Amino acid sequence: MSLRVQQANAASQAVTGYDPAEISCLSVQVLAATPQQQAFWSDPFNWQAGAQFLTEVRHRDGQLVPVEMRVRALDEATLMVSMLDRREQARHEAEFENLLGELRATLESAADGILVCDTGGHIRAFNHRFATLWGIPEALLVRRNDAAILEHLAQHLRDGPAYARQLASLAAQPLRESTDVLELKDGRVLERRAVPQLRRGRPMGRIFSFRDITAEVQTQAGLSLAARVFESSLDGIFIADEDMKVVRTNPACLRLLGGRVADGASVVSLFATDDGEAGDLTRMAQAQWQQNGFWEGDLRLRQSADAYCAVRLSWVPLRNVQGDVVQSIGFMRDLTQQRAAQQRIEQLAYSDALTGLPNRLNLTQRVDAAIEVARTSGTVFSILFIDLDRFKIINDSLGHQFGDRVLKLVAQRLSDCMRPVDILCRLGGDEFVLYLHGCSADLAASVARRILQEMERPFLLDGLGFSVQCSIGVAQYPADGLTLDELIRQADTAMYRVKERGRGNFSFYQPHMSAGLLSRMKLEHAMRQALEHDRMAVFFQPQVHIDSDRIVAAEALLRWTDPEFGVVSPGVFIPLAEESGYIVTLGAWVMEQAVQEAARWQSQGMAIKVSVNVSALEFRQSGFVERLTGLLQRYGLAPQLLELELTESILLQDAQDMALRVRQIAELGVGMVIDDFGTGYSNLAYLKKLPISKIKIDQSFVRGLPSDEGDQAIVGAIINMGQALGVEIVAEGVETAEQLAAIRRMHGHYFQGFLCAPGMPRERFDECLQAQRTGMGAVAFRQHQAQCAQLPALQPFQSM
Repeated sequence: MSLRVQQANAASQAVTGYDPAEISCLSVQVLAATPQQQAFWSDPFNWQAGAQFLTEVRHRDGQLVPVEMRVRALDEATLMVSMLDRREQARHEAEFENLLGELRATLESAADGILVCDTGGHIRAFNHRFATLWGIPEALLVRRNDAAILEHLAQHLRDGPAYARQLASLAAQPLRESTDVLELKDGRVLERRAVPQLRRGRPMGRIFSFRDITAEVQTQAGLSLAARVFESSLDGIFIADEDMKVVRTNPACLRLLGGRVADGASVVSLFATDDGEAGDLTRMAQAQWQQNGFWEGDLRLRQSADAYCAVRLSWVPLRNVQGDVVQSIGFMRDLTQQRAAQQRIEQLAYSDALTGLPNRLNLTQRVDAAIEVARTSGTVFSILFIDLDRFKIINDSLGHQFGDRVLKLVAQRLSDCMRPVDILCRLGGDEFVLYLHGCSADLAASVARRILQEMERPFLLDGLGFSVQCSIGVAQYPADGLTLDELIRQADTAMYRVKERGRGNFSFYQPHMSAGLLSRMKLEHAMRQALEHDRMAVFFQPQVHIDSDRIVAAEALLRWTDPEFGVVSPGVFIPLAEESGYIVTLGAWVMEQAVQEAARWQSQGMAIKVSVNVSALEFRQSGFVERLTGLLQRYGLAPQLLELELTESILLQDAQDMALRVRQIAELGVGMVIDDFGTGYSNLAYLKKLPISKIKIDQSFVRGLPSDEGDQAIVGAIINMGQALGVEIVAEGVETAEQLAAIRRMHGHYFQGFLCAPGMPRERFDECLQAQRTGMGAVAFRQHQAQCAQLPALQPFQSM
C-alpha cells in the first residue's frame, strides 16, 4: 500500500492546511509530526489492524496540531483516516493545570492557619501555617495521628474544658458560623473562625481558620501601640465618624480598596451585594451593636467600578460616656485566599494523600464517564489491578515511614508507564489500579509487561538498594464487567491467581478464576476440620552431624492428607493458614506433638534434639513463652533437647520485643535457630546481640554446590561467619554426596536433606534411631533409602 492520499474532505483543511485537491496524491506521512507516528505508518501491521489514538499532525505551515486520529482499513488497498481537532481541548487542559497549580500555592500561602474537619470531628486537611501556629511536632506531620494532633491543641490552651464545650456546641449545630478567641498557655491569643463546609447545600464538615491576634489584643493597652497595630495590621481597618463616614484608613485597607482613597465616603458605599444587604448595613450594624456590641459578616468590597473582593467585616462602635456612638472601627479580612484554599481542599478530597495520585472517588467518577461514552461508541478499555509482592517485609523490617517513601517511588515508576489519557489510582496500602483508555487486550498485555520490566529495575533509597516485584491482574470492558467495581473485582481475582502461581507476572481474568475462590474456601474449611478428624500428622526429618555421621536432631514437619483433596502440599495450606490466622492453632498442635515425641525418645535413652518451625503470628502471641514452659514441664523434656526455628523477618519485626522474647526462651535452655538464612532482609547485628545457637543455610544456596562459584562463596561466607560468632551451621536440602563433600570441606557442622532421608512418620524414624543405637551411623541408615524414597516429599512447617 502506497499510503498516498486519494481523497480528502473540506474539513481536513482546517487541520492540515492543505486543500483537498492539493493533498491528493501526497503521502499521508507528510502529516507525521512525531517519531511515534512515523513508526506507526512504517509498520503495515499497525494501520491494517486499525487504531485510535491522540497525536499531533504537522500543519502545512509547520505547526503541530493536536488531534484524535482514527485509522480504519476499508479494504486491502484503502484506509480511512479521520482526525478530530483537539486544539481547543488542549488549551483548556493547559489552563486547568495552571489553575490547579495556583490552587496548591493558594492553600499553602494563606496567611491564616486552616484546619478542615469532617462532620465527625476527624481531620481532613491543614496547611503549613496551621502546623506552625500550633507548633505541631514533626513526628505528627510525618505520620498523621488525628487524635494526637487534637490532644496537642487542647494541651496548649489555658481553658481546655471551655474549648471542649465550644467544639461540642459547633458539632451540635453543623450550619452554625462562629468566631471566638483562644488563649494559649504561652501567652498567645488566637482568633478562631469556624464556618461550615457545604457541598450542594449540605454540611460535609467544618473549616477552622486560626490567626494570631495577640498583638491586636495587646494594642488595647495603649494608644501608641494601637496606632502601630493600626498601621501594620494585615487586616484592613477604617475609622468612621458618627455619621458613618470614613475618616481614616490603614495601609491594608487601602490595598484592599485597590488604592482607592475612601476618606469622606460613607461606609455603606464601600460594599456591594447582590441582595441589597449593603444598603441595609447601617441598620443591621446598629441593631447588633445594641445586642452584641459589634457587627460581623461577609461582604463584597468594591475595589473599582467592576472589581470586588470578598472580605469579613468586623465593625465595632466607640461610645462616649453618655452611650452615644461617636466613632466606629471596621476590621476587614481578605477572604480571597481562604475561599480559594477551601476550593483547593475540596480538590484534595479527590487525590491520595501519600502519592498525590487520584483516589478511588476520583477514579470512579472519571471511569463512570468513560463507561457512558463507551456504551454508545462501542469502545473498550482495560483495568489493571497491581499489587506489590511481599511489600509487608519492607514495612516490617525498615519501618512504615520508609515503606511510604517506597510507595511514592513506585507510584512515579508506574506513572512513567502510562499515557496522559490513562488514570493511575492508589486504592490503599500497596494496591494500585490503572485505567487504560481505549486499550485492547494486546495493548494491555504490552503495558503489563512494561510495568513488570520497569519494576525489575532496582530501587535505591537512603543508600539501600532493593527490589519491589508486583503481580498484575487485567480485566477488559465490557467483556469482564460493566461497572468499575466489577472490573476491579475481576482484575483482583486475576491478580490473586498470579500470586498463587508464584508472583511477579500478569494474568487476564477468566471466568473459571472465580470458581477457584470457592475451591479455596472449601480448602480452608477442610483444613480447619483436619485436626479434629486426625487427618494431620507430624513427620520428622533427620539432621546429621557431618564429622560423626550420626543423627543428632530431627525437624518436625506437618503433613495433611484429606479424603477429598488427597495429600495437600504445605506450600498450599501453610500460606492459607497464615492468612486466616489458623496458623496459631496448627503451630500449637505441632509444638505439642514434637515435644511429646522428643520426651518419649529421651525416656528410651535415645535423646536427640527436635526442632520446630514457629510462624511470626504464633511467636508474637502474648502467652507463647508461658505455653512453651508448660509443655516442657508437662512432658518432662529437657529444654536443651528442643529448638525453635525462626526466620530472619520475625526477629526484625518489633526488634526490641522480639529480642526480649528470644532471651526469655534462651534462659529456659531452649535453642534458637535462624531458618532460611540469607533469603530475607539480613541484619547481622541481631546475630551478635541475640542468643542464637544455630543458622540453617537455605537450600537455594546449597543446590548449586559444588559447581556454582557464587553459591560456594555464599555458603563458605555463612559458615565462616558462624564459626567466628560461635554459632553452629546446618545445611538444608543436601541431596548429593558431592554437595555433602563440599560442605564438609568448608567445615560445616550438620546437614539435612534427601541424601539422608525425607520426612518420615515417627514409627519409621524410631527404626532409624534403634539402628543407630546398635552402632549404625548415617551411612548405614542411607542403605534404607530405597524404603524411605517411597514416602512423599514433604516441606518444613514454616512460613512460605
